[in-house]
Amino acid sequence: MNPTSHPLAGYDLAAYETLGFFGRDPWWLVLLKAVFCFAFLVGTVLVAIVWERKVVAWMQLRIGPNRHGPWGLLQSLADGVKLALKEDLVVKGADKAVYILAPIVCAIPAFMAFAVIPFGPAGNEISIFGTRTPMQLTDFPVALLYILATASVGIYGIVLAGWSSGSTYPLLGGLRSSAQMISYEIAMGLSFAAVFIYSGSMSTSEIVSSQQPTWFAVLLPVSFIVYIVAMVGETNRAPFDLPEAEGELVGGFNTEYSSLKFAMFMLAEYVNMVTVSAVASTLFLGGWRAPWPVSTFWEGANHGWWPMLWIVLKIQLLLFFFIWLRGTLPRFRYDQFMKLGWKVLIPVSLVWLVMVASVRALRNEGYGFGEVVLYVGAPVGALLLLGLLRDVVKRRPETEDGAPSGEFDPTAGGYPVPPLPGQQLPPVPRRPSRAPKQLQDALNGADHSEGS
Repeated sequence: MNPTSHPLAGYDLAAYETLGFFGRDPWWLVLLKAVFCFAFLVGTVLVAIVWERKVVAWMQLRIGPNRHGPWGLLQSLADGVKLALKEDLVVKGADKAVYILAPIVCAIPAFMAFAVIPFGPAGNEISIFGTRTPMQLTDFPVALLYILATASVGIYGIVLAGWSSGSTYPLLGGLRSSAQMISYEIAMGLSFAAVFIYSGSMSTSEIVSSQQPTWFAVLLPVSFIVYIVAMVGETNRAPFDLPEAEGELVGGFNTEYSSLKFAMFMLAEYVNMVTVSAVASTLFLGGWRAPWPVSTFWEGANHGWWPMLWIVLKIQLLLFFFIWLRGTLPRFRYDQFMKLGWKVLIPVSLVWLVMVASVRALRNEGYGFGEVVLYVGAPVGALLLLGLLRDVVKRRPETEDGAPSGEFDPTAGGYPVPPLPGQQLPPVPRRPSRAPKQLQDALNGADHSEGS
């Protein structure tokens, strides 16, 4: 066959070598892999719920679950049984068809995205009942676009849940959640683009193969940090759990749900945590590859069934990161949260993407390291300097001429309104205190060191 007549002529054929191992499995093996992915996700969720309760209790000096099973290890099963036995209510004013369909729409895409996560090399290195097969359900040239597409479908379930409930608070919670997830999906997609440029492929198996010998978390640190922040916002986890704050009286889009339908929303959240952790491991942490100290002295660490151990450990470490954030950081205000997404993550991702594309283009043209630093670093340094000067000018104290004039009315129009910049609330009239003078001095911080 003439090479020029090949349909992939002019492209890097190495990017398609790993894809040749997929699509050859018999139907029973495909079904077995799909069942394994489902069981792996559900089992990891059960472990993550117990682990989260135990770790947060340890961080906050509490006991944690210790009644259900040895050391409280069956707490997840107890929660599932409790939710299943609760009364399943359907709101009278709800759109019943959409109301029931929304949890399903939210949960199914969370499972679908895991189909392209590689647990091991793409080569037929393992045997299952005598059939050689790769350690991955499937893969194709646009696997990461498939992950983004399935994540986007899950947003419809949240919006439909809030709208179909027929109540104001769930509707507002659904709108806030959709705005949050869409905002952070943009930054997430931009962090993917830098990986596409470096690996030359959108296939998950090929991206893992490209991280030899250096992981993309080292080569693309800004993309890795942006993705880590975006994946926490995408999963509605603390400190970004604004649409469904657990400590609030009204939960958000899932306020009117109970029993198994509420359990499906909870399951979808934890499955999404596992999925985004697996994607982070695949794109930036070497996927199924063994970490650096192990791979230097053990050649078989990346062969056979061992790669599954490494990616599971990386997923568990990222799940611990989710739990660590929840037990450490307070919840953001909504304006702070949206400002972080639109005014910080997206501009930083765009500038970083231009830098990465410029560096790759210059290196492909044969430019040396010093020339690349000069051509790319100088414009970036100039932009940073301009940004610093802008912040300095912006932080100058405002003159009294620029302050809003007129008396401030905190209840203008019959509704409480916040003061504008430069305005101050009028003093609140208070009656004289009836407490004794000694108690007033103590409350005001008077020095009573003589009696100590």
